Amino acid sequence: MAVTRAQQPVVTTTVPLPVRSRLAHPALLLTGIVLVALNMRACLAAVSPMVAEIQRTFGLSATASGLITTVPVLFQGVGAPLTPRLTRRFGTERVVLGAVLVLGAGVLLRVLPSVAALYAGCVVIGVAIAVLNVSMPGLVKREFPDRAATMTGVYSTTMLVGATMAAGLSVPLEHALGGGWQASLGAWSVLALVAAVAWLPQVLRARAARGGAAGGPAVALSPAAASSRPVEGLWRSPLAWQISLFMGVSSLLVYTLVAWMPTILADHGMDRGEAGLVFAFSNLVQVTGAFLVPLFAGRMTSQRALAVSMAVLNGVGIAVLLIAPVPGAWVSATILGVAQGGSLGLGLAFIVLRTDSAAGAAQLGGMSQAIGYLVAAAGPVGAGALRQLTGGWTTPLALMLVLAAVVAAAGWGAGRDRTL
Repeated sequence: MAVTRAQQPVVTTTVPLPVRSRLAHPALLLTGIVLVALNMRACLAAVSPMVAEIQRTFGLSATASGLITTVPVLFQGVGAPLTPRLTRRFGTERVVLGAVLVLGAGVLLRVLPSVAALYAGCVVIGVAIAVLNVSMPGLVKREFPDRAATMTGVYSTTMLVGATMAAGLSVPLEHALGGGWQASLGAWSVLALVAAVAWLPQVLRARAARGGAAGGPAVALSPAAASSRPVEGLWRSPLAWQISLFMGVSSLLVYTLVAWMPTILADHGMDRGEAGLVFAFSNLVQVTGAFLVPLFAGRMTSQRALAVSMAVLNGVGIAVLLIAPVPGAWVSATILGVAQGGSLGLGLAFIVLRTDSAAGAAQLGGMSQAIGYLVAAAGPVGAGALRQLTGGWTTPLALMLVLAAVVAAAGWGAGRDRTL
């Protein structure tokens, strides 16, 4: 509805959620997105090589040590639904900046000499990453409407590069800095600070744009702004649930193997050093899947075949791990790397491909990632419990094969050529 004043022209603007705003130079915007994405997995991956040292420092049990990696995943699910409301109230630019700064604070809190601070830091990190997980698809949808899937591939790949870099550098940083695991993990707060500085121009330009609109002539909402209104009945949509299940169960498979793949190989007789190399190789291959699959998805009208292919590859990789864990370890690592990275990229691509607006992408991201990370958090704990109950890995891996079939069914629905 247009509102006019006498003797003043009507100006059409998209203040609530501008479309293709290019708040700063495209190169600066892309740099900011890449640096933010580097932070979104790095501080989680960096802690894995340090868990044993943290356990010795505080005298933690095995279960309590496992919570160091489980708590951030759990709170990613808890924090995700809150983000769309934050972005509508404060703007995506300020929310992203705040989340990056909170993430850096959580990294520092986690290394304070206190068990309470350790777990509090894990909570803060999980919530901050949840906000970034949900904000970024909407931002990409808004700023790159014609290349949303491609840009999704760029930032999902960057997330995995950050994770791989952090996992590989944690121990060398510990030796180089000479401050034990605390110095190594705390150093990743610097990366968050760099990302915040690189993102600051987006916030300043957004503030200037809002100020200009507020002091200008009468405002009328454009169709683009209207399309940025929230999606009605999202939680009742079968399509939204299919996307959420695809992301959730795929993430459960990923986090379960992140927690247990080296142990599975070692329990079947592989040297622990080689098991670690196999696992690292699988993580490296994920980068390829995370980059290429969203590119393919953006060129397809329907992504059904692509989604089912990722589920099938997951199933094949798990089956090799079940039937021939040691002889087929490298083959399994390769297949699972492509499947896991591709599933991550495709799940994020679904958020931008199945919505018509930045606000819709933020809403769907909040729902799908809330469900996804709450489901994923159960994977490592559940697999460990089944292994302890049955005395081996056959039952957990067989159940994961069943869950791969669930991913295929959900992906078949999520890949339909339709939007919310």
